[in-house]
Amino acid sequence: MNSTLLHDQSTRWLFVGTLGVLLLASLVGGLLKWRLAKGQPHGVIDNLNSRIKAWWVMVLLIGVSFAFGKTGVIVLFAFMSFAALREYITLAYTRSGDHMALVLMFYVALPMQYFLIWIEWYGLFSIFIPVHVFLVLPILASLRGDTTRFLERTAKMQWGLMICVFCVSHVPALLTLNIPGYEGRHLLLIAYLIAVVQGSDVLQYVWGKLLGRRKVASELSPSKTVEGLIGGVVSATLLGAAMYGITPFTPWQSALIALAICLMGFLGGLVMSAIKRDRGVKDWGTMIEGHGGMLDRLDSVVFAAPMFFHVVRFWWVP
Repeated sequence: MNSTLLHDQSTRWLFVGTLGVLLLASLVGGLLKWRLAKGQPHGVIDNLNSRIKAWWVMVLLIGVSFAFGKTGVIVLFAFMSFAALREYITLAYTRSGDHMALVLMFYVALPMQYFLIWIEWYGLFSIFIPVHVFLVLPILASLRGDTTRFLERTAKMQWGLMICVFCVSHVPALLTLNIPGYEGRHLLLIAYLIAVVQGSDVLQYVWGKLLGRRKVASELSPSKTVEGLIGGVVSATLLGAAMYGITPFTPWQSALIALAICLMGFLGGLVMSAIKRDRGVKDWGTMIEGHGGMLDRLDSVVFAAPMFFHVVRFWWVP
């Protein structure tokens, strides 16, 4: 995996197409703001435009990381994991007795997980956090002798590492898969995953605003509707099927995998919403204008990425 990945024709066309879609979306958002909102604040239109701005930032960051190849992608997702974990721990209950465990999480477990992916040591990066680090965290906490809400504190730290580091790291881990006939094109798998899962989020929002009536889980996420879910999942599944050309899948395989990605992304969003409601907050942070924090953008990817990685590894890697 080298730094010339953007020179692959499929990758270039993918970025050109993505930029074209973003330009069109920005134009539509601007016209809606001018014609319908008359330049005044409008909840739905302003939310749509903030989503488009966030997409511009994400696409540009991913494009820069792609230009630097494997190392650039791993560094980008390591930074995203760090930002997400910081947001998570800020909202979690911790005590002074957890300081050693927190140092291990941020400055040992996180960089080591991504280093193991960089050297492509699957046998260790697949168990490093959920086995070894999970055992060490409560040991470090117990050595401080603070037993107040010990089980709760330990479980929250473990879960934070699981969702913010271990699950997210499965996105760059796609670069380690040796798929026959697909050499040098692994970045397209990352683009496929992100396009489908984020496309599903956006399309669920659009369909929900157009046709939404019945709530899926009103106490967890009031904006999610049955109509939005069905419309978004079906649309994103068709999007995934249409993108089969940049994957090692057939059109039907691509559609089925996209469907699984959409469903896991939706369920992941519900789980992360439940955690936010438990903590009494609407967003994980304020890093991204109009969209809260890094973890608010990764919530769907967190659950979809490990499933996608293992499906591809089991069925397409000899």
